[in-house]
Amino acid sequence: MTFKSVLLASALAFGATSAFAAEKYVLDASHSQIVFTYNHLGFSTTTSMFSGFDGEIMMDAAEPANSSVSVSFPVMDMITGWQARTDHFMSDDFFGATDGDMVTFASTGIEVTGETTGLITGDLTMNGVTKSVVLDAKLNQMGDHPMAGKPWAGFDATATVLRSDFNLGKFAPFVSDEVQIDISIEAMKAE
Repeated sequence: MTFKSVLLASALAFGATSAFAAEKYVLDASHSQIVFTYNHLGFSTTTSMFSGFDGEIMMDAAEPANSSVSVSFPVMDMITGWQARTDHFMSDDFFGATDGDMVTFASTGIEVTGETTGLITGDLTMNGVTKSVVLDAKLNQMGDHPMAGKPWAGFDATATVLRSDFNLGKFAPFVSDEVQIDISIEAMKAE
């Protein structure tokens, strides 16, 4: 396998459906984050995040389109940096969250856009609503981790969603309906 085909396969690790030849990679929770930002009343860009979440990538180097990704994390794991804001997000104004409420993403398709890039389509489920979203994904690096001594991969991805699509549109348009999502993950080959 050429270097180019390894990069292409890795870039597509978020891809479509599971495959027999796929190798399982699990997210490194300590180095995987989802950061989201939105405009607050035109005065500031407010940032919050999720970190420490679980997920897996089934990577098929021979047939990248057969790769897949799935991620899940509790809504209540949101980190806003200010407890009063976190409490407001968990209130009935937004999530009305309980301990069992989860955010999930499962890939459904892929479009190769370059040697290390791809558009990953998947189902995002949040607040009891499932919508299709597209992640603009890029492979940062793939190879043996210098400390762990096993295969590792790192990806960045971006997406934009509308809060109102997930019944979370309170205070729009004053607080922007559009939310920018920036994802950075590391994944290690499973034992």
